[in-house]
Amino acid sequence: MTSRQQQFSGTAEVAPALRFDEGRLARWMRGRVPGFAPPLSVRQFKGGQSNPTYLLESPSGRYVLRRKPPGRLLESAHAVDREFRVISALHRHGFPVPQPYAYCDDDSVVGTAFFVMGYVEGRIFWDLELPDVPSAETAAIYDDVNRTIARLHIFDFRALGLADFGRPGNYFARQISRWTGQYRASETGRIEAMERLIEWLPGHVPEDDSVAIVHGDFRLDNLVIHPTEPRVVAVLDWELSTIGHPLGDFTYHLMAWQMPEIGIGSTGLLGKDLAALGVPTEEEYVRRYCERTGRDGIPCRDFYSAYNFFRLAAILQGIAGRVRDGTAASAHAGKAARAVAPLAELGWRCAQRA
Repeated sequence: MTSRQQQFSGTAEVAPALRFDEGRLARWMRGRVPGFAPPLSVRQFKGGQSNPTYLLESPSGRYVLRRKPPGRLLESAHAVDREFRVISALHRHGFPVPQPYAYCDDDSVVGTAFFVMGYVEGRIFWDLELPDVPSAETAAIYDDVNRTIARLHIFDFRALGLADFGRPGNYFARQISRWTGQYRASETGRIEAMERLIEWLPGHVPEDDSVAIVHGDFRLDNLVIHPTEPRVVAVLDWELSTIGHPLGDFTYHLMAWQMPEIGIGSTGLLGKDLAALGVPTEEEYVRRYCERTGRDGIPCRDFYSAYNFFRLAAILQGIAGRVRDGTAASAHAGKAARAVAPLAELGWRCAQRA
């Protein structure tokens, strides 16, 4: 059986529906990407479900292009302009993101809006257990991942020039409304657990109204780990980033410990021998995050879990909708539709506990 590492690592030929004129892109890059020299070769990264991502290689080096997918899209989705803005702000302040080079909203270049950033050499782990990595190194990697998300959440986003990057306050109410709308727009069949969550969540939002930069999809396979050292050298995929609630972001990240095998994404750490793997327990991981961000703990955990399972189900329903419409970026996107109902069921169980 093909492992997730084999399935998603590396690049492949560009899918026919996602090809573009490489010469036109090379002409655009000259003068906009410092030191760039053609000719240009293009391949598509195998991982990722949303914004098509390409490896660009030329005599001057390697670059990465992120673009909106072609075709009919959900309103406000695939915001590559926002991705470019947030990584530009964070890069200026030393946070580990790729170097941003240039953004383009001219559809005549590759067919949709896109940006070009630097290629970061390193390891991407598609398996939460980090096979073939010694347990001591695994522990150190997880600790640096924890340090990285904590550092993101304690940034002063106003000092970074991101005061208008999102609307502070009332985050969960707005997110629940947004993802309900996205889910309805992509709906392919009635799922009772999603209906219950849509009704239950708005009335159970915690009173804590903290505000921070949130990544929106902070998980292990969106991080580049140094080739030989246990540290994060780049955080990728900022499509869902905004100004929001740090606990919404962190508890989404905690789903790694709560997720059973449902056929999409990482299989999760639920039921695994964490000590043997070198992976911290969920409780240890929460404690380190709270120490780093000055929190006493995370109350209302079941609400956050219910919300995050609902949100992920809505995100995957959006991918299922793109499969229906023929605009999905990944060959593995079809699995998303099958995961929506199990995720909704998990979310409803959390809501019942709450």
